[in-house]
Amino acid sequence: MAEITASLVKELREKTGAGMMDCKKALKETEGNLEEALDWLRKKGLSAAAKKADRTAAEGLVAIAIDGSRGAVLEVNAETDFVSRNEQFQAYVSKVAGIALDKGSDIEKLAAADYPGTGRNVGDELTQLIATIGENMSLRRAEVLSVDKGVVSGYIHSQVAEGLGRIGVIVALESEGDAEKLSALGKQIAMHVAATNPLALDRDGVDTAVLDRERQVLADQARASGKPEDIINKMVEGRLRKFYEESVLLEQVFVIDGESKVSDVLEQAAKDVGAPVKLTGFVRYQLGEGKEKQESDFASEVAAAAGN
Repeated sequence: MAEITASLVKELREKTGAGMMDCKKALKETEGNLEEALDWLRKKGLSAAAKKADRTAAEGLVAIAIDGSRGAVLEVNAETDFVSRNEQFQAYVSKVAGIALDKGSDIEKLAAADYPGTGRNVGDELTQLIATIGENMSLRRAEVLSVDKGVVSGYIHSQVAEGLGRIGVIVALESEGDAEKLSALGKQIAMHVAATNPLALDRDGVDTAVLDRERQVLADQARASGKPEDIINKMVEGRLRKFYEESVLLEQVFVIDGESKVSDVLEQAAKDVGAPVKLTGFVRYQLGEGKEKQESDFASEVAAAAGN
């Protein structure tokens, strides 16, 4: 039996794209014979998973996992929306969101974490799932929020299963007040975030590049009116206030009541929960945002297949 070295495992991975643990198992099953290990992986469908890696994956699921004062949001992509209704895929995404609660937002560390009950890690389990379902998939991103005292609450929009959907939001509320009431408030704020998609929590959180670009656009619009420069500056500052009201979470009008600013809602909530409430952060993931979806001509694909 040939020695199963790290370099041999690496070579098999490069040839097949299969996960490290699967490559080790293949070499063990074939007593270190590389060619037989290749065949072993092909029979298991794991080698074929690598061939799908260049296919666009912009569908899939967003998941949230909440554990009291901690919360995680995760996006796992697939090629088609049909996969979001696959129970195996749903179970995987849900479980990995729970793992992210402990492992954090580093995708590489998350992929290397143990996937319970399989002997594989999270990344290799996804490779197994690719081979089983037959679509390219990827762990795209994850983020975790936590507070020392208070709650993290969440909301899923377009939910397909518990904690799984197309938009996922988590918000962190810092307070020593009633946890149950805080959670209910947090869910309402998460629903608001899902609807309004704010750029930042407060003014200080707005990206300077975004602010500079907005200021320049407003200045150009004001100059077109032919007003003097000092008047233009006042016009820009006035319009920036409107920009903040539309884009900054604490300054937005709360969609639940349509009247109060979110900052005022938090102030009022302090009386209800019995202690001051501070919104310390939020994360909003929308499935596939920022990814270019691959357009396909189904009729052409069928015609091409028929000609082969």
